[in-house]
Amino acid sequence: MDLHLDAVFIIYRTRTFKTWPVLNHNGKVSALGQHCSPLVFPTEWLTVINSNVREYCLIVEGAYLSESEAEHALRDPFIEDWVEQTGRFRIHNMDEIQITPGVTLGSLGVFMLEDRVFEIASNDPDHPLTEHKAKGVADALRRQDMFDEIKVEPRSQDAV
Repeated sequence: MDLHLDAVFIIYRTRTFKTWPVLNHNGKVSALGQHCSPLVFPTEWLTVINSNVREYCLIVEGAYLSESEAEHALRDPFIEDWVEQTGRFRIHNMDEIQITPGVTLGSLGVFMLEDRVFEIASNDPDHPLTEHKAKGVADALRRQDMFDEIKVEPRSQDAV
């Protein structure tokens, strides 16, 4: 049985099964090759890939007078849910509480922009908020109803 093959499938197959796909003259997989070493990417490639990702943030408005109050408003509902599910909370659990797939509570920081207006963004430069992740966080925050207004915007380059 022949399967059509594209570049993503080659990388996936090579990483997972450590074998080279063998292509027939039609560009379809006819057999798998002999066992080979795993596919390795230089770390410089990952840096280039990460630097090309556009970082997003959330701009939120609420009746909070400081970054600390806004941070508590961000975290408290998720911590309460965690305690209901697990029965306890420890500070190291911040990196285990997922707000949306790929975003943990501990990876987010709150920065005051002006009175009652805050930016919520990733603290980890290696894992910036993509547009998809930022929208997921925004949806989760809307469900918690702790902020009056929530917008997803590209993060300015000065903030990075």
